Amino acid sequence: MDEIEQWKAKIQELVDPFQQKIQNIPDIQLYTAVAIIFVTLILSVIVHLSKKKKSNTIILAGLSGSGKTVLFYQLQDGSSHQGTVTSMEPNEGTFVLHSGLNKKVKIRPVHIVDLPGHSRLRPKLDDYLPQSAGLVFVVDALEFLSTCHAAAEYLYDILTKATVVKKKVPVLILCNKTEKVTAHSKEFIRKQLEKEIDKLRASRTAISDADISSEYTLGVPGQPFQFSQCTNKVTVGEASGLTGEISQVEQFIREHVKP
Repeated sequence: MDEIEQWKAKIQELVDPFQQKIQNIPDIQLYTAVAIIFVTLILSVIVHLSKKKKSNTIILAGLSGSGKTVLFYQLQDGSSHQGTVTSMEPNEGTFVLHSGLNKKVKIRPVHIVDLPGHSRLRPKLDDYLPQSAGLVFVVDALEFLSTCHAAAEYLYDILTKATVVKKKVPVLILCNKTEKVTAHSKEFIRKQLEKEIDKLRASRTAISDADISSEYTLGVPGQPFQFSQCTNKVTVGEASGLTGEISQVEQFIREHVKP
């Protein structure tokens, strides 16, 4: 018991000076200090929650007829849904990727937005970009040569958007319809898109700033354009929405939408 009393006495000796200091502090200073501590704790919690809550939205963009909607349904339920028609409204849904339904590991549902490819509807992209975790730009590998310039223009507009540049939104250029023997390879498509974007960059730079719709310039001045020069990560992959070979787009989604 004597030892306990001794310990209590020592603790009291340590505590007493702090109690006296607190008692000597004016009430207004004491309340201010408590308020600062409280606000700091609240801000710390808010910052922690904002960092923890990552976006789960993936955008499918591209020209009409590139196969975006077929890819959407393959991701959702493993079916190509033959007979899909061009939509005038975004097709979206939140679900666990079909390929992950039978897995026992924890898989986070992903919100997929299939945007219409018509040029008049492309401004809808700006509604979804701020909360996007990534963007899949779908290219028709079968009819690529006839659509190369239009695809490059659309892709150029996406890569120069302020949201994409500032947030460094990752982009996957997905060469679709590769099950056909006459489909172009992803390397060929990548090189042709880079060449077309390089031409666009040169022509748009020559126009007055007031007439340019792009928000940022691409590439390194004086050098041929390459996707590796973008501030955000741009990769190229292959898929076949018709046969269900979509492993590369699924890998992209899992990489950027984590549990």
